[in-house]
Amino acid sequence: MSKTPLPLHRIQKPPMTPQRLRRLMLIGSLVLLAVCWIVLAMLKPATQGKIVMTAGAEGGIYHNYAQRYAQILKRDGITLDIRTSSGSVENFQRLRDDDSEFQVGFIQSGTGNSEQAPGIQTIAAISYEPIWVFYKGNATYDRLSQLRGKRISLGLPGSGLRIVANDLLTENGITTNNSTLVELNGNNAYEQLLNNKIDAAFFIGRADSQLIHTLLNSGIKLMSFSQADALVQKFPSLSKITYPRGATSLINDRPSHDITLLAATAMLVSKESLHPALAYLLLDAANVIHNSPDFFTPRNYFPNQNIEDFNISDETRRYFKSGRPFLQRYLPFWLANFIERRFTILLPFIAVLFGLIQAVPRIYEASMKKRLVVWYKEIHLLEEEIWNTHDPSDEKLAEWHAEIEEIDANANQIDIPQRYYGDVYALKQAIRVVRDRVSEAANQRTITTPASSV
Repeated sequence: MSKTPLPLHRIQKPPMTPQRLRRLMLIGSLVLLAVCWIVLAMLKPATQGKIVMTAGAEGGIYHNYAQRYAQILKRDGITLDIRTSSGSVENFQRLRDDDSEFQVGFIQSGTGNSEQAPGIQTIAAISYEPIWVFYKGNATYDRLSQLRGKRISLGLPGSGLRIVANDLLTENGITTNNSTLVELNGNNAYEQLLNNKIDAAFFIGRADSQLIHTLLNSGIKLMSFSQADALVQKFPSLSKITYPRGATSLINDRPSHDITLLAATAMLVSKESLHPALAYLLLDAANVIHNSPDFFTPRNYFPNQNIEDFNISDETRRYFKSGRPFLQRYLPFWLANFIERRFTILLPFIAVLFGLIQAVPRIYEASMKKRLVVWYKEIHLLEEEIWNTHDPSDEKLAEWHAEIEEIDANANQIDIPQRYYGDVYALKQAIRVVRDRVSEAANQRTITTPASSV
């Protein structure tokens, strides 16, 4: 049932046209759709329950790390989808591709940097990766330049070792023009060293890995980098470490002196789009997996943020400063994440609701006042017309009289709370004043008309 318009003669708005009604309905529909879209977007799950990780070759150190991460993440209901790769270079290429499905991976320092891949961030530096150079021969080598003219294995294409070995040899003047450089995996390089098919080989890995342990006990000589300080200055992605005397065998005093090595740093990295809640879970897992001491680092040295290849994630900075967020420290991951997500959604609505609570009384008061204001405006315009009309006709006087009586009748029917009765009586006083103006105008015409007729 349509609402009857007020009998206003002077300020009545024009009726709503079909075109204007359709326009308003269209605008309202678009606003409603926009609000629904925003709410649905905010209600999307904070995490998808799965992380796609690019690791190394199956059986390699990166792949072993990934499997340990998967076990820890599973406790919080997160599935780690581990994909094998040829090594650090392929991991870097996968993660720098914004359109790839890969979210997290392991990269060796020196493989890339933030200029080449601005969308990659470092979650944590997780371990040193010692670089070992084993060689055959009667001479003792402590400088890479001494390998000129030799047959040298650099590691496989696509591996971080291949990049580091090539850079170090090039810096020391060793190229394919003066030496024989071959690309072999670790096991093949070891076999060819034993069989004197190559003279030296680069290896990378922890001292307790099976291959490195075998090499250290094989009698094949291990190079100590006498120029390590200079090499670290030229290659900031490398670190100088020491393999201590007797570390292989205390009984046999092997090695018989400290060995200076170079080491790359293994990094756990991700795309910047990784959800912060998942970053904290990865940091917790890293803290469990990589905090053990070894020959090169004390306990709790790793994980850390002492790496500059890529930008350090904001979550990493907060984690190492104050730990996990408050709720995640005391609640299960899913519950903390649920509360944080819903709080993020509810916060703007709470702000809007608070504003509405404050605005509602004002809106209500303005609505009540409006019921009176329209009549005040109507009376004001009528009074102006009376003052500006010097010789009103009988028809005009009758029109004014009917109009003021109509206003008075409607004023008596205004539905308004008791607290506004004072405003109603003020309106009635204004009506009385204008009614008197109409009467004065009528009396003035009565006096003027006989005089003019005489």
